[in-house]
Amino acid sequence: MEKNEFGVWSITLPDSGGNPAIPHNSRVKFRFKHGGGSWVDRIPAWIQYATVDPARFGAPYDGVFWDPPAPYQFKHPQPPRPTAPRIYEAHVGMSGSEPRVSTYREFADDVLPRIKANNYNTVQLMAVMEHSYYASFGYHITNFFAVSSRSGTPEDLKYLIDKAHSLGLRVLMDVVHSHASNNVTDGLNGFDVGQSSQESYFHTGERGYHKLWDSRLFNYSNWEVLRFLLSNLRWWLEEFKFDGFRFDGVTSMLYHHHGINMAFSGQYKEYFSEATDVDAVVYLMLANCLIHDVLPDATVIAEDVSGMPGLGRPVSEGGIGFDYRLAMGIPDKWIDYLKNKTDEEWSVNEIAGNLTNRRYAEKCVAYAESHDQSIVGDKTMAFLLMDQEMYSGMSCLGDTSPKIERGIALHKMIHFLTMALGGEGYLNFMGNEFGHPEWIDFPREGNGWSYEKCRRQWNLVDMEHLRYKYMNAFDSAMNKLDEIFSFLASTKQIVSSVDEEDKVIVFERGDLVFVFNFHPENTYEGYKIGCDLPGKYRVALDSDAWEFGGHGRVRTSSSITL
Repeated sequence: MEKNEFGVWSITLPDSGGNPAIPHNSRVKFRFKHGGGSWVDRIPAWIQYATVDPARFGAPYDGVFWDPPAPYQFKHPQPPRPTAPRIYEAHVGMSGSEPRVSTYREFADDVLPRIKANNYNTVQLMAVMEHSYYASFGYHITNFFAVSSRSGTPEDLKYLIDKAHSLGLRVLMDVVHSHASNNVTDGLNGFDVGQSSQESYFHTGERGYHKLWDSRLFNYSNWEVLRFLLSNLRWWLEEFKFDGFRFDGVTSMLYHHHGINMAFSGQYKEYFSEATDVDAVVYLMLANCLIHDVLPDATVIAEDVSGMPGLGRPVSEGGIGFDYRLAMGIPDKWIDYLKNKTDEEWSVNEIAGNLTNRRYAEKCVAYAESHDQSIVGDKTMAFLLMDQEMYSGMSCLGDTSPKIERGIALHKMIHFLTMALGGEGYLNFMGNEFGHPEWIDFPREGNGWSYEKCRRQWNLVDMEHLRYKYMNAFDSAMNKLDEIFSFLASTKQIVSSVDEEDKVIVFERGDLVFVFNFHPENTYEGYKIGCDLPGKYRVALDSDAWEFGGHGRVRTSSSITL
């Protein structure tokens, strides 16, 4: 091998007799002698595919040279960027009903039509890059250029993305450039063990380790690290036709303290100080510039809990360049209410304030619950609302209990209010649209390596006699409402009334007037509200309608003069 001026070792193996030196699908590793004098085997850092023998528990991954003689040819163009993203967050491996790892092709054929039917316009795929530990949810990456082999080959993933594009769905990738798995045998860690001068891709000493995540931290000032990560983004955009990214762990990247034990209050000294990792900030600016240069229509979202000013403004303005940030404080507030207060104790002033608390002119993707609120040790929102009664009280063949009736009503209202008031985009995690019960628990030693809680029970929403269909129908309807009226993209947002006694929130968004009644007992007739523009208004969507499991108490046959 030869070493170039940047310290990168490489070798070119010419074809032999018209045949490639390394045949397609060959297992490959490279062996080198590190500074300590011993020989070690490693998977090439830029490997495009890596597999493991499932019969050998704990076996290391092997690199696979992926160069198919007939690579997948995309048939459908990438859909244009929508005025506002309505995002369906999904994990392919746990997307099937059976207790096993599902495949990219199964997801494409079975789940994408459901997403389209519920009027989402964007799919956000988790756990795409290869990770050796399934239960990490795809956040401890070992091979950054490789498709997770558990669900199929790179060609299978291309089939999924092409199928999504044929349905008019854009596909975002959950990209993890905030840290890397500390695995030595199948990850990036340990390439330079024994050399005191550097640790290849990572910072040396304590700065190179994330104590809570037990993972390695990139050295964003290193030229080769920038080349590796920026090339990685371009690879997924060009080779797989992804339409953008959701960057994970941005808060950890922005600060030397990684946000650990930090309660951000919004003071500027928390964002602009020696605690800010300038190298990481510059990397994110470079990343956003590259993404939008390669794909001007790209959608790029930051997972940041700190509220860093300028994160969602263009680099040309001095911002970091993201199109959207996740409104991470919203689900925290809902979960706090559901766990610690009865709905009689909820403050509509506090709810409205939390939903509108975002930086001016920086777009947010709002959500009531994502995968974070469903993992083991927690519960889905539906399960928090209705809990054990979901096992016996969801049948339409008998009378509904007060707990189930109130739970379904609040489930619809919480998600719709979050969507309508919380941001300029909306996100939902797979299954929560119909109130998927229980929690997510990946197979692990503690549960006997069971897949029982690592799947989606589509049969619940498909059964006509179960009440899950009502929440699913409302989810579809509220997405359709935005498709018709584009209220998410509207800059007009006026909260005109928040009545703590009546438990009523009234606001305008775009051409629509929204009225939410959170009172556990009171219904109101002839309730007076104000609005920006006078005229005749009609009911566009009613969560109490019969088709959504309600009582049909809102008259929809005639217009209302305001």
